[in-house]
Amino acid sequence: MTENTHVIKNETLSKALFEQLAGKMGDTYFVKTIYDRELKEVHYINDKDYQFHADYIGEVCLNTPKAVIRQDIDSFNYNQYKSPTRRFYIGIITFQNHNKDKFFTFETVEVDTMDEGMVVEFYTKLRAQIERQYPLFFKPSTHQQEAMISKLPIQELPRILNHELLSDKKYVPLNDGGAKGRLRCFATKEQYKEKRDTLEWYDILLMPRVPDSIPRIAGIINSHKTTPLSHTNVLAHGWGIPNAIQIGSLEEFSSLDGAWVNYVVSSDNLNIELSAIGKPEEIDSPPDWQRHFIKLETPDSTTTPIRPLDRLRLTDSFIYGTKAAHLGELHHIQRNGSPKMLGFYSVPRGHRPNFIPYLERYFEAKGRNRVQQQVDAFIRDNFHVPRGISLPFSIHLKFLQSSPTIQQLIGKLKMALELKSSQVDSLCLRLQKAIKQAKIPQALRDQIDNQLALNLAGAESLVVRSSSNAEDLEGFSAAGIYESINHVTKTENVFNSIKKVYASLLHPRCVHLLEEVGISLDDCFMGVIIQEEVPCAIGGVMVTNNPIKSSSDLFSVYINVGKDANSVVDNSALPRQYLYNTLEGQGKTISLGDYQEDLDLPQKALLEKLAMGGRFLQSHFSTNYTFDKPLDIEWAIAKNKLYLLQIRPYGE
Repeated sequence: MTENTHVIKNETLSKALFEQLAGKMGDTYFVKTIYDRELKEVHYINDKDYQFHADYIGEVCLNTPKAVIRQDIDSFNYNQYKSPTRRFYIGIITFQNHNKDKFFTFETVEVDTMDEGMVVEFYTKLRAQIERQYPLFFKPSTHQQEAMISKLPIQELPRILNHELLSDKKYVPLNDGGAKGRLRCFATKEQYKEKRDTLEWYDILLMPRVPDSIPRIAGIINSHKTTPLSHTNVLAHGWGIPNAIQIGSLEEFSSLDGAWVNYVVSSDNLNIELSAIGKPEEIDSPPDWQRHFIKLETPDSTTTPIRPLDRLRLTDSFIYGTKAAHLGELHHIQRNGSPKMLGFYSVPRGHRPNFIPYLERYFEAKGRNRVQQQVDAFIRDNFHVPRGISLPFSIHLKFLQSSPTIQQLIGKLKMALELKSSQVDSLCLRLQKAIKQAKIPQALRDQIDNQLALNLAGAESLVVRSSSNAEDLEGFSAAGIYESINHVTKTENVFNSIKKVYASLLHPRCVHLLEEVGISLDDCFMGVIIQEEVPCAIGGVMVTNNPIKSSSDLFSVYINVGKDANSVVDNSALPRQYLYNTLEGQGKTISLGDYQEDLDLPQKALLEKLAMGGRFLQSHFSTNYTFDKPLDIEWAIAKNKLYLLQIRPYGE
């Protein structure tokens, strides 16, 4: 066989032949394969010659030009992936180097509906054509495939699950990019806390698991497992800084602590790149984000009413804050639907003019109008937003103005910031204490109390959330820097929690982050959301893309599952992690995290609905008409119902 050979069939796939034919996606090498059931032939496809299985099958097996195949690609795909009498089995073979074991895996595409008999037949044919020194395992592509093969004897179909392969992955690129800066290594959180005030914008932080109290820095390296959806990693994504997990990197690179380094994260590499360099010249100049300040929408702090969340719209963010406005918009969508929710599927992507036909099959509906009705009903019937009220910025302002002590300290803090005084942090702490100790004027208490009684009667437990105008901005995420308080049960605790939320706007870290991007305290206001708390069985966070492969995987969403959303974002426990394909709804388990068992099938079915709903909401909340800007959604499941708790742009 020569390198230009197009057709490889019924040959033994050796490691050498695999390398000759293989394509690459990220750090994974693979070979496309088919089994022709009619001619009883196994084919291996040279990736240099054929980008898609369909092109190869058309030209080589059916003697049909790929242009003709692509004209009716949906019918072709149905015949090859769905038909029980299909001629071809289609798969991908990957070479794995896992825990020093070397073996091959094969898998089908997510949409393939092979039954267990077909999978065993495909495995048997491939096993006979692959070099015997390497074991071959079937890797299920979806939860449905996992369930389908679970009762087959392991001897008949050796298998390995996605999360088993990925659980020991040493390198995970969370955010591609490069930076030149000073490496700072900390083995413990205590070491980090002692030195946190010495961190500069050009530092690259290497720790077992980087905490979410970081200032804005140049790069992040986690030497232990974490999730892309923790507050720290969401901030890093929004800042556009290189960020990766590399197991053992703290031990490997600790000798470079304090040195100037060049740091590169790439999805195409097998490891991070980290090498010592001389001090870069650009360190003496401020970074772009210090020169191009963030602009806030002018807030409205005039007297406005406390309103139920279901009476707000997205355009009310300048009165009630972005979180409250997003929740209000969710209520509106549930009542009224939204033609924008089809946006993502309406845009040409790849070779497709649109993806509405996928929704027609998913909902068993014909025509765009009927699909629209189904999507509106899907959001209305499957998603719930806990009832609640929103306190406007004017309540915040009136509270601050009611205390001469608070006003005096605010004046001192502004002066200290202007003079870049060392007293900024101590003044912030004094202000926070003053806010928490101040009494809310009786007139304001009565307004809040009356609205709570009117809109939240019967609620046994409440959540008090922040909703500022200084968050979810382009170039400034603020993920995790403002306060939210759970499990609030008594009236007095509600008012104390409101004050804690107000005080969080003046936390030293928050004040410094705002100052760094040119946001003045005069322009910052805090709204407050008070909601009925959902006693969830499980909860978590979803982003409507694949943060590990955001450029190559257009249709997946990434879902993290813990006991609640807080346990995901604060890095207190490693969550279960899932990918769901929002063309066909199929899902796969990426990691079990700190848990011993996977979720059951009914829970996974709810996650499938969550994934599809997230894609529709992404379209509605899009700020342009490409509809591809992902969302970050906090959610919970209680009594087999899906609740949406928070929605924000991902990576802002």
